[in-house]
Amino acid sequence: MTTSGRIQVLRASERPASPWLNGGGVTREVAGFPAGAGLDGFDWRVSLADVASAGPFSVFPGIDRVITLVEGAGMVLTVDGTEQPVDTPLRPFAFPGDATTDCRLLGGPVVDFNVMTRRGRVEATVEVVRTTSATVDVPPSGTVLLVCLAGAAHLDGLELARYDAALVDAPGRYELRLPVDGGSGAGAVAVVAFHPTAS
Repeated sequence: MTTSGRIQVLRASERPASPWLNGGGVTREVAGFPAGAGLDGFDWRVSLADVASAGPFSVFPGIDRVITLVEGAGMVLTVDGTEQPVDTPLRPFAFPGDATTDCRLLGGPVVDFNVMTRRGRVEATVEVVRTTSATVDVPPSGTVLLVCLAGAAHLDGLELARYDAALVDAPGRYELRLPVDGGSGAGAVAVVAFHPTAS
């Protein structure tokens, strides 16, 4: 972890892996709030998961989820009996965490990016930035987490390698740059903006 002024950098290399109880995958928590809260106590939680086999998702009562395919051919989620393809990379898909959800892989293991928020307390928007530059605004009551999902990125001059993250909770305007990588285009950064639910 690196802290520079108002930005806390969370390196992927320092992130422990937690195998699933059913053996179907591995989760790496990127960040959560409150810090150190378990699965029953978080307001928000962001993770990357290696999904190795088909099977049911864990049920999280009172939680809203947004899942984004990062690597692999994709999967089909059956959410409360309705099939939902998640097979377009870097396109967020939102669904309730308390729904009965099963996963079927389309062509082998995948890596997905997962955002969970506690309903009635926190809301989140998930946007994937793929342009070479963008401005990130953090409001006074908000928190923004940026996760580099492809290539590399720079946030106010701080370099983020693939799967590194930057947590920003100081209000202000920040400059995000995604360098072009060998003619293959810019990388991709997930920008997750958290704000308290309006009472």
